[in-house]
Amino acid sequence: MELRRGQFQLSVFQHSEQDSELQKQIEMEVRVREGACRLLAACSQRDQALEASKSLLTCNSRILALMSQLQRLKEAEALQRTGRRSSAGVSVDERKPCTGKLAISDIRIPLMWKDSEYFKNKGELHRWAVFCLLTAGREIYDTDLVIVDRTHTDICFEDTILFEVCAGFELRLELYTCSVDEEVCLAQAPRRLARLSGSLGRSSGKKLRAALESATACGLNGSSDRQGDGEKVGSPVGSPIHALAQGPKYHLLAHTCLTLSHVQNSFRTHDLTISGTEDSSFWLPLYGSVCCRLVAQPNCMTQQVMSSKLKIQRPGDQSWSEIYCVLKGTELTCYHSQEDEETSEKPAFIIPINKETRIRATENDPVLNAQTILITNQTAEGESTHTLVSHTHEDTHSWMEAFWQHFYDMSQWKQCCNELMKIQVPSPRKPASVPIKQGSLYHEIGTEDHHSWGPDL
Repeated sequence: MELRRGQFQLSVFQHSEQDSELQKQIEMEVRVREGACRLLAACSQRDQALEASKSLLTCNSRILALMSQLQRLKEAEALQRTGRRSSAGVSVDERKPCTGKLAISDIRIPLMWKDSEYFKNKGELHRWAVFCLLTAGREIYDTDLVIVDRTHTDICFEDTILFEVCAGFELRLELYTCSVDEEVCLAQAPRRLARLSGSLGRSSGKKLRAALESATACGLNGSSDRQGDGEKVGSPVGSPIHALAQGPKYHLLAHTCLTLSHVQNSFRTHDLTISGTEDSSFWLPLYGSVCCRLVAQPNCMTQQVMSSKLKIQRPGDQSWSEIYCVLKGTELTCYHSQEDEETSEKPAFIIPINKETRIRATENDPVLNAQTILITNQTAEGESTHTLVSHTHEDTHSWMEAFWQHFYDMSQWKQCCNELMKIQVPSPRKPASVPIKQGSLYHEIGTEDHHSWGPDL
């Protein structure tokens, strides 16, 4: 007999190992955050600065989520030490459903431009950098960055993002925006200063160049403390690099929270809560909804729960057959041998296992001298019952426990266990930014205009 998922007894968490793992993840995110700070201070292209500021916001969110998880772990350890949690066997209330994969894809956020802006093309053409931050537990992912203007009717994200979640998950989707036009003005200041140094004469120009390089070193090697909105704390406010070191600032424009009830094997629309106002520089005219495909695959639908040899008596048949049975998803698949299952041969027959199936164990059968398991399903002709016999009492108990756990998993995952939903495999993420050049920031911003900060993309 083979048990594929050990979910039938209370898990004993190795708190010290989890603690160490969380600490390592926090340290890694802190190092990534420091790298984003340095990149943001050294960027000479708009796309680089937008990506670096986005990475910084994502890192900050991950660090906060990991620290919250670490705090909950410490609280659980304290409760165990005080004996407030029983170490007895599993009751029905303590049963935990299996985890599963959650995938969100094809995110579309419709825009509602004024007639004069979209159809008559009046007014200045403003642009915004936009991305989504998706959080489920301590897992936090961001979409690719897209640039939006009034020629777009929808904000489209092509990403497919996967999470490992429990049935009671909450997936928070946050939409962040940044006015690209606003950041262009800030970014041009260091270049103008660099050009100014060439018109002051050789002596004065050298002094200004030295001041710029000193400010660059301060921006790269100074304190890495940052606020959540992307503002640099370590750079001196009076330095020429300060405008660039602040970098683009993203603001939360809208958000929503998706749960198991929103999961459906189709494209659906969900309400958004809008945070910004029309006077905000980061404002985009939203309809107030987001469209996406949210699907889930519980592990009980994709992984073998249990498998072993059993004797089976089919409905209306007095004979017994020795069959290799595999419990997975909505079926108990029966093969002539284990080799047939391993080589993906066609099964001998399949017994449906769903929310309407009734399963019970009988007392010792006097003829068989063993316990039997009865599986009853409703058919067009009436009730159909299969009788199963295992080789030992222990095997019978394990099979019954596997069935109860399986039914509990299906009851918790609800519509996700009606049929196996398809998850599109996510495509590889493209590089976030172009690697920065070595050397001082002054020499980079003081070159020819091929590093343009203009509004054209």
